[in-house]
Parts: sequence; structure tokens; C-alpha cells
Amino acid sequence: MADESGAAEEGRSADELLDIVDEHDRVVGQARRGEAYARRLRHRCVFVLARDAEGRIFVHRRTAEKLVFPSRYDMFVGGVVGAGEGYDEAALREAQEELGVGGLPQPVPVLSFLYETPEHTWWSRVYEVTCARPVDPQAEEVAWHTFLTDEELAARLPEWEWVPDGLAAYHRLREARGGTG
Repeated sequence: MADESGAAEEGRSADELLDIVDEHDRVVGQARRGEAYARRLRHRCVFVLARDAEGRIFVHRRTAEKLVFPSRYDMFVGGVVGAGEGYDEAALREAQEELGVGGLPQPVPVLSFLYETPEHTWWSRVYEVTCARPVDPQAEEVAWHTFLTDEELAARLPEWEWVPDGLAAYHRLREARGGTG
């Protein structure tokens, strides 16, 4: 879930420094985000499945200004891991930023996988967190949002255009949970 900022921050986001990693998730160099995307350099991303106090999943549509997967739906918040930043730090930072909520508990890591397509490649760490507070999502990141039950989300999977990396992470998470929420 390459987390690109809105048009006002797009230039800064493209300049963000990322660790470039190998197929074993070992750091082998660094590059600016724009270069990493343009040259398909493998980097790191976090995916955080956020549930409210009732157990519903935060679902949103990305803004049209996103560089990667604009205007698509996602069941995760998250984004790239900055150079020198750990996965756990990035998961908490991204969840708090995108949900617009401070003081979240540390997201719990569930699984990791290598996401690869002809266009993109990144190591992905999937987390879960409960957000009991009202959310105020970042307008630069989130065009629309709601909370859905597992059943409501499952019903929308074939209906909405989802970010492909988030959809892959969601299916892996369900498999890890034995096919349940």
C-alpha cells in the first residue's frame, strides 16, 4: 500500500528516502520514493487492519491524487517504511496519521510477505489494531471512509475496485486466520 500524499505533498513524498531491500528483506541501499517506484526497487511497506470497538473494519477510498492506486478502495491503512525506520514504528505512525487518531495502541504484527507484480515490489508486514476512538482521517489520504463488518466487507470484495496489494494482504490475513475475519 504505497501511501502517497495528496497533490500538495506529492513532491515531498517522491523525495522521501526509503531503504531498498533484497528478496530476503535485507537492506542493500537507499533511494528516493519516486526513484524506487520508477525503477521498481524493492522497499518496505506496512498494512494495518484497523477495527473499531465493535470489531468492524475501517475501509476507505484513496484520494484521486495518490501516485499509486488512486481512487481505489482499501481495507488497510499504512504505507512505506522510511529509511532507517522499523516496521513497528511505521505501522503505528501510519495508522495514527491516516486514521487521524493519537494514542493508538501499538499495532500487532500478524504476517509478512513479498508483494511482487511486473510494476511493483515491496516487503509487506501486516498488522492489526483496535481503534476505540472516533477517527478523523487525513483528507490528503482518504476520500471516503466507513466501518464494515467482516460480512459486509466480504460482500463488497467483488463489487469495488480494491488496491491490489491490500487485497493480497487481506487474503493472506484471512488464510492465516483460517478463513475467518
